[in-house]
Formats: sequence, C-alpha cells, structure tokens
Amino acid sequence: MSRLLHRDTVPPVPAAELTARSADGARIHVELHGPEDAPAVVLAHGWTCNTRFWDAQIRDLAADHRVIAYDQRGHGLTPEPGPGGYSTNALADDLEAVLAATLAPGQKAVLAGHSMGGMTVMAAASRPGVREHAAAVLLCSTGSTRLAAEALVLPLRAGALRTRLTTAVLGAKAPLGPVNPVSRKILKYATMGRGSAPDRVDACARIVHACPRRARVEWGHVLGELDLAAAVRELRMPTAVIAGTDDRLTPPVHARAIADALPVGLGLTELTGMGHMTPVEAPEAVSAKIRELVTRYVTTGAAATAEKEDVA
Repeated sequence: MSRLLHRDTVPPVPAAELTARSADGARIHVELHGPEDAPAVVLAHGWTCNTRFWDAQIRDLAADHRVIAYDQRGHGLTPEPGPGGYSTNALADDLEAVLAATLAPGQKAVLAGHSMGGMTVMAAASRPGVREHAAAVLLCSTGSTRLAAEALVLPLRAGALRTRLTTAVLGAKAPLGPVNPVSRKILKYATMGRGSAPDRVDACARIVHACPRRARVEWGHVLGELDLAAAVRELRMPTAVIAGTDDRLTPPVHARAIADALPVGLGLTELTGMGHMTPVEAPEAVSAKIRELVTRYVTTGAAATAEKEDVA
C-alpha cells in the first residue's frame, strides 16, 4: 500500500481554516496546512470531489510546504451558489479569491488542479491574481474542450450518439445513492484503473457520493459545454501535465492536446494503468511532481526567469 495513502480515514487536521469571498459574494471554504512560512502549494479538486481528495498530498507535502486546499462551490463545506453561479468564470473568480485570501502580495505558489480543478486554473489563466501568484502549474487528468465527444465511459463508437448520451450522463439528475458494492464497481469502471486497490476505490466513492446532487448536475452541464482551448494558451507560467493511460473520463488525447498548446510546457507524464483519479491512484507520482515544481520555480526563484524568457 502507498505510504502516502493511509487506511486511516481521519482527514489531516488543518493549521487554520478561513472563508474566501468570491466576486459574486460566494463563500469559499479554505484549509491551510503546514508551516506558514514554507513554500506554498494551492490544490483545486475536481467535479464531485472536495478537499479530502487531496489528503495523500496534504499529508506528504504539509511537512515542509504551506498547503492551501479549498472546496469548489457546491462541494464539501462550500455552499451551493445562487442562480447563475455555475460557470467557468465563477471557478476563475473563486481561485482568484482564494489566492488573494491566502497569499501575500507577490507571493508565488504552485497551483495544482485535478479534472475540474485543472479547468479552473485554465479558466483563470489570464486573471491578474493568477499571473501574480502562480509560479508554476500542474494539470492532472483534465481537458479543455470536447469532453463529451472524447469520453470513453460509454462503450460505443465515437460519434453524435455517444456524445449526446455522454452529455446526458454528465447532467443526469438521478441520485447516486449509498456507497455499496455495485456503486463502487460502477465508479471504479468509470473513473479508475483496473488495478486500483479497494481502499482507494472506497475512498473515491465516499467522496463522490457525498457531493450534493444539485452541484453535481449543474457542474455536469458546464462540463458538457466546456470550451477552454483558447485559455490553455494563456497559461504563460511553466506548466506540467499528468494523465492516466486508462482514463475514460478525460482520455490522454486531452492531455496531449493541452501539452502541445502550452506556451511554457514542461511535458506530459502518462501514468500507465491509472484512470481519472490520479492524485488518489498514484499519490506518490503527483506529490513528487508538485515537489519538483516547487523546487524549480518557487524555492529557487526560477519562475521569474522562465517568465522573462517566455516574454523574450
């Protein structure tokens, strides 16, 4: 079993918690872990997840990093927004609000986003707050456009029918119900690699099934219409990409397209046999990549050098 993913289900205890106020007044729940004066890392989780999705990374990194994790609107301890509160623009607003609430002016951090969290970073790429605070970025198991068209969850030939059915699944209103052997099997098929350990499947199932239905449905509609292809080209800070080779939700074709379009790309790491839930399925690989980015671009001040080289 991974040294980073404990069977103990008690979550890491944050050093502090706070509420960030987004542009529309939405209250965003934020956890702060690790030493206050340590290099900073900001973690943005994906659709139907919450801060607990990053527990393996928090346990590992908080020993010598300031780890900032927050619940996306409608997830975890962040309330569901009001009418009009579900959009990629709102996700970008929330990330800017979290950065402003947790980092000093000019302070740099590594931003890591999984799935919808990666889409959040892409959506916010041109924002002043992100340009000010992002030393480097890690995009895990994410896509920028054509999510329904490229998804492999439904075993059908690519085409209009599969796209329509996948779009319907993303926005399905049916309740997920309790976690049981059947629901775990379905979740594993849709989101994880074949070899994923039962405890990791169970951890993901408990997180996903805890997501409020309205938030799941509303964000599912947003994902079904996602188009952030132009936003990828606004990520002008060093950016690394991670993908699982067996990801059915955002197959590696997305990661390859993003890696090819990045202005300051650091390459793509494809994790053999992993599915969509890479921070849980391969916690060491994800944490190691975050540490690498911190060492190169936060603790050494190399972010400024990379930015100047990009401008030149």
